[in-house]
Amino acid sequence: MALAVLLAWPVPILLAGANWPPRAPGLALALWQSIALAGGISMIGSLLVFGLIPFGATPVSALGALAGHVATGTLPAGATLAGVMALCLALILGTHLLLNLSATFIRAERQRRRHHTLIGLLSDPLPFDTEGTRVIDHAAPIAYCLPGGTRSATVLSRGLLHLLDADQLRGVVAHERAHLRQQHHVVLLAFKSWHSALPWFPIANRAENAVALLVEMMADDQARQAVDDRTLARAIALVGTAHLAEVSGTQTPLAAAGGLDDVSSADLVGPRVSRLLGEVPGLSTAARTLVVSATVVLLLLPPALLLLTT
Repeated sequence: MALAVLLAWPVPILLAGANWPPRAPGLALALWQSIALAGGISMIGSLLVFGLIPFGATPVSALGALAGHVATGTLPAGATLAGVMALCLALILGTHLLLNLSATFIRAERQRRRHHTLIGLLSDPLPFDTEGTRVIDHAAPIAYCLPGGTRSATVLSRGLLHLLDADQLRGVVAHERAHLRQQHHVVLLAFKSWHSALPWFPIANRAENAVALLVEMMADDQARQAVDDRTLARAIALVGTAHLAEVSGTQTPLAAAGGLDDVSSADLVGPRVSRLLGEVPGLSTAARTLVVSATVVLLLLPPALLLLTT
Protein backbone atom coordinates (compact mmCIF):
# COMPACT_ATOMS: atom_id res chain seq x y z
CA MET A 1 0.00 0.00 0.00
CA ALA A 2 2.89 2.38 0.76
CA LEU A 3 4.18 1.97 -2.81
CA ALA A 4 0.70 2.62 -4.19
CA VAL A 5 0.42 5.84 -2.18
CA LEU A 6 3.87 7.02 -3.30
CA LEU A 7 3.04 6.36 -6.97
CA ALA A 8 -0.38 7.98 -6.64
CA TRP A 9 0.81 11.35 -5.36
CA PRO A 10 4.38 12.40 -4.44
CA VAL A 11 6.26 10.60 -7.24
CA PRO A 12 4.09 12.02 -10.09
CA ILE A 13 4.23 15.47 -8.47
CA LEU A 14 8.03 15.33 -8.39
CA LEU A 15 8.25 14.17 -12.00
CA ALA A 16 5.75 16.78 -13.23
CA GLY A 17 7.79 19.52 -11.56
CA ALA A 18 11.21 18.26 -12.63
CA ASN A 19 13.25 20.26 -15.15
CA TRP A 20 15.03 17.32 -16.83
CA PRO A 21 12.20 15.75 -18.96
CA PRO A 22 12.69 18.20 -21.89
CA ARG A 23 16.30 17.02 -22.04
CA ALA A 24 15.22 13.39 -22.55
CA PRO A 25 11.51 13.30 -23.45
CA GLY A 26 11.59 9.66 -24.54
CA LEU A 27 12.97 8.50 -21.20
CA ALA A 28 10.55 10.74 -19.32
CA LEU A 29 7.64 9.27 -21.28
CA ALA A 30 8.77 5.73 -20.43
CA LEU A 31 9.01 6.72 -16.76
CA TRP A 32 5.48 8.18 -16.80
CA GLN A 33 4.17 4.95 -18.30
CA SER A 34 5.92 2.84 -15.67
CA ILE A 35 4.55 5.05 -12.88
CA ALA A 36 1.00 4.73 -14.20
CA LEU A 37 1.23 0.96 -14.68
CA ALA A 38 3.04 0.28 -11.41
CA GLY A 39 0.65 2.56 -9.53
CA GLY A 40 -2.40 0.70 -10.84
CA ILE A 41 -0.90 -2.71 -10.10
CA SER A 42 0.15 -1.59 -6.61
CA MET A 43 -3.24 -0.14 -5.72
CA ILE A 44 -5.26 -3.10 -6.95
CA GLY A 45 -2.67 -5.59 -5.71
CA SER A 46 -2.57 -4.16 -2.19
CA LEU A 47 -6.35 -4.43 -1.93
CA LEU A 48 -6.19 -8.02 -3.17
CA VAL A 49 -3.42 -9.00 -0.76
CA PHE A 50 -5.31 -7.53 2.20
CA GLY A 51 -8.56 -9.20 1.21
CA LEU A 52 -6.91 -12.56 0.52
CA ILE A 53 -5.22 -12.91 3.93
CA PRO A 54 -7.84 -15.36 5.31
CA PHE A 55 -7.80 -17.45 2.14
CA GLY A 56 -4.18 -18.63 2.09
CA ALA A 57 -0.54 -18.05 2.93
CA THR A 58 0.45 -16.73 -0.50
CA PRO A 59 -1.46 -14.77 -3.17
CA VAL A 60 -1.33 -17.71 -5.58
CA SER A 61 -2.75 -20.25 -3.14
CA ALA A 62 -5.22 -17.69 -1.78
CA LEU A 63 -6.62 -17.00 -5.25
CA GLY A 64 -7.26 -20.71 -5.72
CA ALA A 65 -8.99 -20.90 -2.36
CA LEU A 66 -11.03 -17.80 -3.18
CA ALA A 67 -12.30 -19.43 -6.37
CA GLY A 68 -13.40 -22.46 -4.37
CA HIS A 69 -15.22 -20.37 -1.77
CA VAL A 70 -16.94 -18.31 -4.46
CA ALA A 71 -18.15 -21.53 -6.10
CA THR A 72 -19.60 -22.81 -2.82
CA GLY A 73 -20.82 -19.44 -1.56
CA THR A 74 -18.86 -19.66 1.69
CA LEU A 75 -16.23 -17.64 3.53
CA PRO A 76 -13.18 -18.98 5.36
CA ALA A 77 -12.66 -18.63 9.08
CA GLY A 78 -11.17 -15.25 9.87
CA ALA A 79 -12.83 -13.44 6.98
CA THR A 80 -13.85 -9.87 7.85
CA LEU A 81 -16.11 -7.27 6.33
CA ALA A 82 -13.09 -5.08 5.62
CA GLY A 83 -11.39 -7.91 3.75
CA VAL A 84 -14.45 -8.67 1.65
CA MET A 85 -14.85 -4.98 0.85
CA ALA A 86 -11.17 -4.79 -0.19
CA LEU A 87 -11.67 -7.71 -2.60
CA CYS A 88 -14.80 -6.14 -4.04
CA LEU A 89 -13.08 -2.78 -4.43
CA ALA A 90 -10.11 -4.39 -6.19
CA LEU A 91 -12.47 -6.16 -8.59
CA ILE A 92 -14.52 -3.02 -9.23
CA LEU A 93 -11.47 -0.78 -9.73
CA GLY A 94 -9.69 -3.23 -12.02
CA THR A 95 -12.80 -3.85 -14.10
CA HIS A 96 -13.55 -0.13 -14.31
CA LEU A 97 -10.06 0.70 -15.56
CA LEU A 98 -10.03 -2.10 -18.15
CA LEU A 99 -13.52 -1.33 -19.45
CA ASN A 100 -12.74 2.37 -19.66
CA LEU A 101 -9.53 1.63 -21.54
CA SER A 102 -11.40 -0.59 -24.00
CA ALA A 103 -14.18 1.97 -24.47
CA THR A 104 -11.66 4.77 -25.06
CA PHE A 105 -9.84 2.84 -27.78
CA ILE A 106 -13.06 1.65 -29.45
CA ARG A 107 -14.49 5.18 -29.44
CA ALA A 108 -11.25 6.61 -30.85
CA GLU A 109 -11.16 3.99 -33.60
CA ARG A 110 -14.72 4.82 -34.64
CA GLN A 111 -13.88 8.53 -34.70
CA ARG A 112 -10.81 7.86 -36.81
CA ARG A 113 -12.80 5.83 -39.33
CA ARG A 114 -15.36 8.62 -39.69
CA HIS A 115 -12.54 11.13 -39.94
CA HIS A 116 -10.85 9.15 -42.71
CA THR A 117 -14.13 9.14 -44.62
CA LEU A 118 -14.49 12.91 -44.23
CA ILE A 119 -10.89 13.53 -45.25
CA GLY A 120 -11.36 11.40 -48.34
CA LEU A 121 -14.35 13.50 -49.35
CA LEU A 122 -13.15 16.97 -48.36
CA SER A 123 -9.42 16.96 -49.13
CA ASP A 124 -7.03 16.63 -52.04
CA PRO A 125 -3.64 14.89 -52.18
CA LEU A 126 -0.65 17.17 -51.75
CA PRO A 127 0.97 17.48 -55.21
CA PHE A 128 4.16 15.46 -55.70
CA ASP A 129 3.69 13.73 -52.32
CA THR A 130 3.74 9.94 -52.02
CA GLU A 131 3.27 9.55 -48.25
CA GLY A 132 -0.44 10.17 -47.81
CA THR A 133 -0.47 13.91 -47.14
CA ARG A 134 -3.91 15.48 -47.65
CA VAL A 135 -4.87 19.15 -47.99
CA ILE A 136 -8.19 20.56 -46.75
CA ASP A 137 -9.59 23.87 -47.96
CA HIS A 138 -9.55 25.80 -44.69
CA ALA A 139 -8.16 29.25 -43.92
CA ALA A 140 -6.90 28.37 -40.43
CA PRO A 141 -3.33 27.01 -40.27
CA ILE A 142 -3.86 23.36 -39.38
CA ALA A 143 -1.49 20.39 -39.34
CA TYR A 144 -2.23 17.09 -37.67
CA CYS A 145 -1.80 13.37 -38.22
CA LEU A 146 -4.55 10.81 -38.57
CA PRO A 147 -3.49 7.29 -37.54
CA GLY A 148 -4.98 4.35 -39.37
CA GLY A 149 -2.42 1.69 -40.23
CA THR A 150 -1.95 1.65 -43.99
CA ARG A 151 -4.47 4.52 -44.24
CA SER A 152 -2.52 6.87 -41.95
CA ALA A 153 -2.44 10.42 -43.24
CA THR A 154 -0.90 13.80 -42.52
CA VAL A 155 -3.53 16.52 -42.91
CA LEU A 156 -2.63 20.11 -43.79
CA SER A 157 -4.80 23.13 -44.52
CA ARG A 158 -4.42 25.63 -47.34
CA GLY A 159 -4.05 28.27 -44.66
CA LEU A 160 -0.94 26.48 -43.42
CA LEU A 161 0.50 26.20 -46.94
CA HIS A 162 0.05 29.95 -47.41
CA LEU A 163 1.54 30.80 -44.01
CA LEU A 164 4.79 28.80 -44.01
CA ASP A 165 7.75 28.78 -46.33
CA ALA A 166 9.09 25.52 -47.79
CA ASP A 167 11.55 24.76 -44.99
CA GLN A 168 9.04 25.51 -42.25
CA LEU A 169 6.45 23.33 -43.95
CA ARG A 170 8.96 20.50 -44.25
CA GLY A 171 9.60 20.70 -40.50
CA VAL A 172 5.90 20.61 -39.65
CA VAL A 173 5.25 17.64 -41.92
CA ALA A 174 8.24 15.79 -40.45
CA HIS A 175 6.84 16.47 -36.98
CA GLU A 176 3.43 15.03 -37.82
CA ARG A 177 4.88 11.98 -39.56
CA ALA A 178 6.99 11.30 -36.47
CA HIS A 179 3.75 11.02 -34.48
CA LEU A 180 2.55 8.36 -36.90
CA ARG A 181 5.79 6.38 -36.94
CA GLN A 182 6.14 6.35 -33.17
CA GLN A 183 2.46 5.54 -32.56
CA HIS A 184 2.02 8.41 -30.10
CA HIS A 185 -1.76 8.16 -30.33
CA VAL A 186 -1.66 4.85 -28.44
CA VAL A 187 0.16 6.40 -25.47
CA LEU A 188 -2.07 9.47 -25.48
CA LEU A 189 -5.22 7.34 -25.52
CA ALA A 190 -3.97 5.26 -22.59
CA PHE A 191 -3.43 8.35 -20.44
CA LYS A 192 -6.69 9.87 -21.64
CA SER A 193 -8.43 6.68 -20.52
CA TRP A 194 -6.74 6.88 -17.12
CA HIS A 195 -7.90 10.49 -16.71
CA SER A 196 -11.47 9.77 -17.82
CA ALA A 197 -11.66 6.71 -15.54
CA LEU A 198 -10.49 8.77 -12.53
CA PRO A 199 -11.59 12.36 -13.27
CA TRP A 200 -11.48 13.22 -9.57
CA PHE A 201 -7.83 12.16 -9.35
CA PRO A 202 -5.67 15.27 -9.95
CA ILE A 203 -2.54 13.29 -10.82
CA ALA A 204 -4.30 11.68 -13.80
CA ASN A 205 -4.87 15.11 -15.35
CA ARG A 206 -1.32 16.20 -14.59
CA ALA A 207 0.07 13.02 -16.14
CA GLU A 208 -2.05 13.40 -19.29
CA ASN A 209 -0.83 16.97 -19.79
CA ALA A 210 2.80 16.04 -19.18
CA VAL A 211 2.64 13.13 -21.62
CA ALA A 212 1.01 15.32 -24.28
CA LEU A 213 3.94 17.74 -24.09
CA LEU A 214 6.53 14.95 -24.11
CA VAL A 215 5.20 13.34 -27.29
CA GLU A 216 5.26 16.74 -28.99
CA MET A 217 8.89 17.18 -27.96
CA MET A 218 9.73 13.70 -29.25
CA ALA A 219 8.16 14.57 -32.60
CA ASP A 220 10.07 17.86 -32.60
CA ASP A 221 13.32 15.93 -32.14
CA GLN A 222 12.52 13.91 -35.25
CA ALA A 223 11.66 17.08 -37.19
CA ARG A 224 15.02 18.59 -36.19
CA GLN A 225 16.63 16.04 -38.48
CA ALA A 226 14.81 17.65 -41.43
CA VAL A 227 15.25 21.35 -40.59
CA ASP A 228 17.28 23.46 -38.19
CA ASP A 229 15.98 24.33 -34.73
CA ARG A 230 15.27 27.99 -35.47
CA THR A 231 13.22 27.16 -38.57
CA LEU A 232 11.16 24.59 -36.67
CA ALA A 233 10.65 26.92 -33.70
CA ARG A 234 9.49 29.72 -35.99
CA ALA A 235 7.07 27.38 -37.76
CA ILE A 236 5.58 26.26 -34.43
CA ALA A 237 5.28 29.87 -33.23
CA LEU A 238 3.74 31.08 -36.49
CA VAL A 239 1.17 28.31 -36.59
CA GLY A 240 0.34 28.71 -32.91
CA THR A 241 -0.09 32.48 -33.12
CA ALA A 242 -2.09 32.41 -36.35
CA HIS A 243 -4.26 29.54 -35.15
CA LEU A 244 -5.21 31.38 -31.97
CA ALA A 245 -6.02 34.50 -33.96
CA GLU A 246 -8.14 32.56 -36.47
CA VAL A 247 -10.19 30.34 -34.21
CA SER A 248 -9.76 31.80 -30.71
CA GLY A 249 -7.99 28.70 -29.42
CA THR A 250 -10.56 26.13 -30.51
CA GLN A 251 -10.05 23.19 -32.81
CA THR A 252 -11.74 22.88 -36.15
CA PRO A 253 -14.38 20.11 -36.31
CA LEU A 254 -12.12 17.94 -38.45
CA ALA A 255 -9.13 18.24 -36.16
CA ALA A 256 -11.26 17.25 -33.19
CA ALA A 257 -12.67 14.15 -34.87
CA GLY A 258 -10.02 11.57 -34.24
CA GLY A 259 -6.60 12.91 -35.19
CA LEU A 260 -3.75 13.85 -32.89
CA ASP A 261 -3.91 17.48 -31.77
CA ASP A 262 -2.37 19.80 -34.31
CA VAL A 263 0.99 21.48 -33.96
CA SER A 264 -0.52 24.73 -32.66
CA SER A 265 -2.02 23.47 -29.36
CA ALA A 266 -1.76 26.61 -27.25
CA ASP A 267 -0.48 25.14 -23.98
CA LEU A 268 2.30 23.27 -25.78
CA VAL A 269 3.70 25.98 -28.05
CA GLY A 270 5.66 28.01 -25.47
CA PRO A 271 7.63 25.15 -23.87
CA ARG A 272 8.44 23.65 -27.26
CA VAL A 273 9.69 26.90 -28.78
CA SER A 274 11.76 27.68 -25.68
CA ARG A 275 13.31 24.23 -25.82
CA LEU A 276 14.25 24.56 -29.48
CA LEU A 277 15.75 28.02 -29.08
CA GLY A 278 17.40 27.41 -25.71
CA GLU A 279 19.92 24.78 -26.83
CA VAL A 280 18.86 22.43 -24.03
CA PRO A 281 21.66 19.89 -23.38
CA GLY A 282 20.92 16.19 -23.26
CA LEU A 283 21.09 14.18 -20.06
CA SER A 284 24.42 12.78 -18.97
CA THR A 285 25.05 9.05 -19.30
CA ALA A 286 24.78 8.66 -15.53
CA ALA A 287 21.44 10.48 -15.41
CA ARG A 288 20.05 8.45 -18.31
CA THR A 289 21.14 5.23 -16.61
CA LEU A 290 19.42 6.33 -13.41
CA VAL A 291 16.15 7.08 -15.22
CA VAL A 292 16.23 3.78 -17.11
CA SER A 293 16.95 1.90 -13.88
CA ALA A 294 14.08 3.63 -12.08
CA THR A 295 11.73 2.80 -14.95
CA VAL A 296 12.66 -0.89 -14.90
CA VAL A 297 12.50 -1.12 -11.09
CA LEU A 298 9.04 0.46 -11.04
CA LEU A 299 7.79 -2.09 -13.57
CA LEU A 300 9.24 -5.07 -11.70
CA LEU A 301 8.70 -4.05 -8.08
CA PRO A 302 4.87 -4.32 -7.74
CA PRO A 303 4.54 -7.88 -9.12
CA ALA A 304 7.64 -8.93 -7.17
CA LEU A 305 6.17 -7.61 -3.92
CA LEU A 306 2.87 -9.35 -4.62
CA LEU A 307 4.57 -12.69 -5.28
CA LEU A 308 6.77 -12.38 -2.20
CA THR A 309 3.90 -11.44 0.10
CA THR A 310 3.23 -14.15 2.64
